[in-house]
Amino acid sequence: MSFHSCGRRRVAIALVLVCLAPVRARAALGAITGVERQGDTLTLSVGADTLIVQVCRTNLLRVNFLPGGSQSPDTAVIGTTNWPAVGATISTNSDPIVLSTDALQARIARNPCRLSLYDAAGATLLLRERADEGVFTDGIRLERAAVSDLYGVNGFNSWEDSSAGMLRNSGGWVEAGYQGDCGAPLIWSRDGYGLVVDSDGGQFTVDGTNLTFEFCSKTDIEYYLAAGPPGAILSAVAALSGAAPMFPKWAMGFANTEWGITQSELTNAVNTYRTKQIPIDHYILDFDWKAWGEDDYGEWRWNTANFPGGPSGSLRAQMEARGIRLSGIMKPRIHVDTVQGGYATTNGFWWPGSSPYVDYFDTQWVNDVDFSIPACRAWYWDHITNAFRTGITGWWNDEADEKGGGGGLFDNWQFMNMQKALYDGQRGWATQRVWSINRNFYLGAQRYAYALWSGDIDKGFAAMAEQRERMLSAINLGQARWGMDIGGFNGTPSSENYARWVQFGAFVPVFRVHGSQGAQRQPWVYGATAEAAAKAAIELRYRLLPYVYSYERQLAETGVGLVRPLFHAYPADPNAANYVDAWMFGDYLLAAPVLTEGQTSKSIYLPAGTWYDYLRGARYNGGQTLAYAVNSTTWTDLPLFVRQGAIIPTQPVMNFAGETPTTNVFLDVFPDASPVSFAFYDDDGTTYGCEQNAFFRQAMETRDFDEAVTLDLFAPTGA
Repeated sequence: MSFHSCGRRRVAIALVLVCLAPVRARAALGAITGVERQGDTLTLSVGADTLIVQVCRTNLLRVNFLPGGSQSPDTAVIGTTNWPAVGATISTNSDPIVLSTDALQARIARNPCRLSLYDAAGATLLLRERADEGVFTDGIRLERAAVSDLYGVNGFNSWEDSSAGMLRNSGGWVEAGYQGDCGAPLIWSRDGYGLVVDSDGGQFTVDGTNLTFEFCSKTDIEYYLAAGPPGAILSAVAALSGAAPMFPKWAMGFANTEWGITQSELTNAVNTYRTKQIPIDHYILDFDWKAWGEDDYGEWRWNTANFPGGPSGSLRAQMEARGIRLSGIMKPRIHVDTVQGGYATTNGFWWPGSSPYVDYFDTQWVNDVDFSIPACRAWYWDHITNAFRTGITGWWNDEADEKGGGGGLFDNWQFMNMQKALYDGQRGWATQRVWSINRNFYLGAQRYAYALWSGDIDKGFAAMAEQRERMLSAINLGQARWGMDIGGFNGTPSSENYARWVQFGAFVPVFRVHGSQGAQRQPWVYGATAEAAAKAAIELRYRLLPYVYSYERQLAETGVGLVRPLFHAYPADPNAANYVDAWMFGDYLLAAPVLTEGQTSKSIYLPAGTWYDYLRGARYNGGQTLAYAVNSTTWTDLPLFVRQGAIIPTQPVMNFAGETPTTNVFLDVFPDASPVSFAFYDDDGTTYGCEQNAFFRQAMETRDFDEAVTLDLFAPTGA
């Protein structure tokens, strides 16, 4: 049993088995016996071993230890190995050898061979390989210059204790996990450094100033060091593990997922949304859209009893005429007693060691396919093309984290590879942008248009509040696209719980309601007061779509998305280090939704600076905790603050994104004495022309000179 398939906080015996597994011999590196330089890369001979040190970006360093010269393939964590020239300054004749850029300095002692990471000035030590042992045949041992807060490593599944919040100061097991969990071989500090190890699972251990990663899955130990503030670290991680391609613009709006629905019910729900002028872009269908278990293609074709207009495309045309896109659920299993099941058997597509089991939905025999097999991925996509052509244009991938109907965990890659099948297939089939949501995450999955949702969570205020640290922990792992079942999957929320949850959801990346089979999550189901509060929150999200969409582009270009923990913007503020009750929504908005039942006053921490209540207009000095008055009967309060210096583009509320051409964009400007800029971005919202210069971008800058305020609009770029 390999350690990365074990539950780090679930199955105690699995961890015991790991401890009893053979441990590879460890040997500290000795003296450097040879140095070769080629551009930004050094190849060091250290006895029989080889150490490669490469400057990949100005703030990203690659270190690859090849014991005896042995090398193994990269894991799926790595999105690129093609790094443009940086032009680093490298001194190979000194001791230590020094590599410098404008963002970091690395020093390599010659005897014993040990690497240390410094800031750009070379004045502050950030990390260094331990003197007694640095890289070894199972991992890397480092020493931190100071004991400071650490982030990354892993997230939380739907039900586990999340009281640690965002902090990973003791390290932890690295795995994708199940039911909304997430993981990455990444650990980083707000002191200005980050560490990524290319490995299929592993464990970070933190003891005082000692930081160790072990149980590496590869023969060679390949790790990356990033330097800078939080945004720069996560941008370097995204450059290494792969950019997140842009979602369609409609994915920035509101979505309704439903299990237990027919075409007539769908039509009635959409008509009610439009009659009540509650904006919505996206309807996501559960098992109901499929002819699940009916025949050899039931896993991939429309259920004509539920959706008679599905196969012909008439339902798609009807929905798109009303501004609605349809997505459908996908499963990693197929029925075994079918022609397709026989094909999977003949071609070896079943998950290794798996056995058929009874599906909980139709009580027939099924088994899980192995998406790591390229031919299986291509075959799976080939079967879904007709459904895609006729209207299922987004992917809700489910249960690829638990094989055998919950009888165990998949590895770290099954969900990633399942979506890779759909992403690669759709990119080769159509120009329409890919959208997906998935139930776990491992670093690298984001490059397949991959969002994460937090699993089958419960209703209620406590479960709702626990979603904050789940979201922010995922973002700290490089998964910028995160959502949840607003209202809770299990049970029926109270009207107040629903209203407050929709307000919360308006300020997360993926804005989506959902419940269990037969549950209704439309705003009007919860009474007039909840409906009014929910509608106002949805309308606010749609007014902010130009702001939201500009950050969607920023995510694709930099790896830094719409939502960020407060400490990303204020890394030196200890009050922000593990603060989850509010977060930054883009660079300029601070969202602190109400998450407590019957609350009349909410404590909200505002970091340093000047802040304005975006909806009430009051001005506050930062560096304090507000007692913010909340109406406990109308549920209309949505605490939202704007940082001085902000430029916030907005538009009139539409029933769906692109309902009318956006010919006028309104700017809410909050000038400061220092110049502040914003890059407004727009494109066609649906195609990949955005990757080929088919977009509109306009940079703008504002400044308050006391006697006058300036707003400079620079020449647009793009075609």
